[in-house]
Amino acid sequence: MLNVALTGNVASGKSTVARLWADAGIPVVSADHLSRQAVLPGSPALQEIRGAFGDDVVAADGTLDRSRVRKIVFADDTKRAELERILHPRIAQLRADWLAEQARAGAALVVSEIPLLFETGTERDFDATVLVDSPAETRRDRLVRDRGLSPEEAGRIMASQMDPERKRAAADFVIDNTGSLDELAAAADRVLGELRERAAGETIRLDLHLHTSGSWDCLSDPEDVLARALELGYARIAITDHDRLAAALDMARKHPDRVIPGEEVKTAEGVDVIGLYLSEEIPKGTPARETIERVRDQGGIPYLPHPYAGGKGGGGRLADELAPLCDVVEGFNARLHTAALNERAVALAERHGKLIGAGSDAHTVGELGNGFVELASHPNTAEALLRALAGSVRYGGVEASRLVHLASTWAKVRKRLPSG
Repeated sequence: MLNVALTGNVASGKSTVARLWADAGIPVVSADHLSRQAVLPGSPALQEIRGAFGDDVVAADGTLDRSRVRKIVFADDTKRAELERILHPRIAQLRADWLAEQARAGAALVVSEIPLLFETGTERDFDATVLVDSPAETRRDRLVRDRGLSPEEAGRIMASQMDPERKRAAADFVIDNTGSLDELAAAADRVLGELRERAAGETIRLDLHLHTSGSWDCLSDPEDVLARALELGYARIAITDHDRLAAALDMARKHPDRVIPGEEVKTAEGVDVIGLYLSEEIPKGTPARETIERVRDQGGIPYLPHPYAGGKGGGGRLADELAPLCDVVEGFNARLHTAALNERAVALAERHGKLIGAGSDAHTVGELGNGFVELASHPNTAEALLRALAGSVRYGGVEASRLVHLASTWAKVRKRLPSG
């Protein structure tokens, strides 16, 4: 199921696009609809809002006086933050319930209309984002003419939202609403066609294990690594430097949809364990079980690389002990020169009911493309990756030349030499 977010600043025309798509048979839910559900008469949310804002925000019929609340929160940032604290978690749960219902019904494409998508940082929960945009003067005129707001109130509401130019840069699709309704409908139909094509079965390619100059045995510039991966058609890479996380975190900050921040930890037992989606570095020499626990404590994915490799994999001596503790076992590593080692890793994953990953283990830019996982398109989060790996997955690659190990040896030597 392709999970799409539709957004746009106030009076941009996003609700019109939502109606057009609903008329075309697409399941659509709006944040406004969910917020009304959250504050039904007698609901805990309504009672909490009443306690925070006073009895006057509840109308005589027991419903929330939304007009009064709007005037309060757009005149006071503290009040607006309080309202969001009360409503956003409840709206998120209602949306999750709706999505689960659509998935059970077999929907291929669903749309959530969310005005504050980028403001709340929830865009990464979706497979694609669509922005409807319209000039500021046009939007202000619509608020005054169609919704009866004063120019001052319209200005306050518009000022509370993120600059549309920042949203345009972040969105996957932009629908410009600068012309007639027919022109808006045509633009919305074109984007819907692209979304339907993507929902029909788009897959993306990932490399879940590679290195940059953040590793002690690699000289590859992180930006060069990502650029080469993108050239080869990879949508995302996991940077898993040896016992270091700084380069991966920096790249993930610069390229949030393209990079998974990870670390390959040399444990106290001498066996490597990878953590994906980390935010804090795990020290070299941490015991393997503790390493896995620390990965989980960060909300990350414990990933067991090359479990039967000599040295870094311990020759398999801890494979059956650590595999049950990890979420993913590496079924293909391009730097292993005996196919049987990867075959044993696949059998290990199957024996313990674990997901299978793959990576190039690249230490040079030239090794990019040697390993891959191909799976359904998904947001760049740990939970979404695990869901995608649990679906239809193709993995594999080609064995790297044995000469690549010379490059790693040179990197070790070069990093010991004086700079300049």
